[in-house]
Amino acid sequence: MNKEVLQQIERIVEHKFSDTSLLAEALTHSSAVDDRLQSNERLEFLGDAVLALVICQALFQRFSDYLEGDLTKIKSKLVSRETCAQISGQLGLQRFLKVGKGMISNRALSGSLAAGVLETIIAAIYIDGGFDAARDFILKAFGPLIEQADAEQAQGNFKSLLQQYAQEHFNATPSYLLLDEKGPDHHKCFELGVVITDRHFPSAWGANKKEAEQKAAFNALVELGVLDDPVEEDD
Repeated sequence: MNKEVLQQIERIVEHKFSDTSLLAEALTHSSAVDDRLQSNERLEFLGDAVLALVICQALFQRFSDYLEGDLTKIKSKLVSRETCAQISGQLGLQRFLKVGKGMISNRALSGSLAAGVLETIIAAIYIDGGFDAARDFILKAFGPLIEQADAEQAQGNFKSLLQQYAQEHFNATPSYLLLDEKGPDHHKCFELGVVITDRHFPSAWGANKKEAEQKAAFNALVELGVLDDPVEEDD
């Protein structure tokens, strides 16, 4: 890999490599070598794991009121081959990939190969610069998509919607009060209500506290006129 191409890639990923051989390996597809150990397949394996860890950590820290299922949905979308190929295409990484003659096609380079080269670049940055360098690259590349995923997920997360509305209109944060609980220890249900400043909203029951909070937040959003009550619409 000549110096000009190396510098071009370093500018794209915003990381200066100490070991430039890592870049050469990251950009070598198995179809271009006789020995697959000389290709980027091992780096792709590592990069996939680093990407998943960084995205999981970012979502865990950012969305403290999201349940595991919500986080999993966002994570799965962000680390999918489709999303990785999209980001790789935006950065133009696939044009540097060395492939065999039979692999040269626009469709392949814009699909799975593009996704794979993003992961190999992540692994190369991780090995060369450490976890912080890899995390910085990933968060910058995936940042807009994390913001977008949050907005999409929030449409079904009534606590998140209520918190945003309360901060914007009341300059306050909603409080959730446990009002009652029923049933044996192994099968309890809970009643919670929402309070914003001194205003109390209709309570709700749930099979667990998180579910009751979501339902109570929905009731508050309906009373505030942010959401429509589906029961009234059916009448």
